[in-house]
Order: sequence, then structure tokens, then C-alpha cells
Amino acid sequence: MGLRKKITDQFGVPKDLTMGAAVLTVTGRSEAYVENYRGIIEYTDQKIRLQTKTCQMTFCGEQLHIDYYTEDEMKISGQIGEIRYC
Repeated sequence: MGLRKKITDQFGVPKDLTMGAAVLTVTGRSEAYVENYRGIIEYTDQKIRLQTKTCQMTFCGEQLHIDYYTEDEMKISGQIGEIRYC
């Protein structure tokens, strides 16, 4: 077990802080907030694919768009039908 994981488990420190894990907050089927992403791989109105530190995250649906993004967070809006982790 790595040192970061031991510290996280022992002291209850959130994994997004110590491990750089992605944080996904979904509001209904129309909004998603993603924190700690690394980059945008694919961006169409039916699919948005992101790279995180540990995996790829794919949003599928209709009329998808990125409302805003910063260095480490973004908001996706539209009719979200599916979210996949690869």
C-alpha cells in the first residue's frame, strides 16, 4: 500500500486531495461538474470524453456542451443519457 493511500485511509483525508481523484457531481440529467480532470479528448454535441488521472470519463447524450472550464474543473450541460468510466 502506498504512503498516500495509508495517509488517506488513516486520517480520513479526502481522496481528491491526496490522490488527485476525479470528482463528479451530477444534477439530474442536465448538468455535470467534473473536478480534477486532465484534458478533453473528444467533444461533440453527442459525446464528451475526458482524461482524468486514473481513467477516461465519457458523457453521452444530446445537445451536450461545456459551459465553462478552468485548469481543473468544468461544467457540462445538455441531455445526459449515460456516463461511462474506461
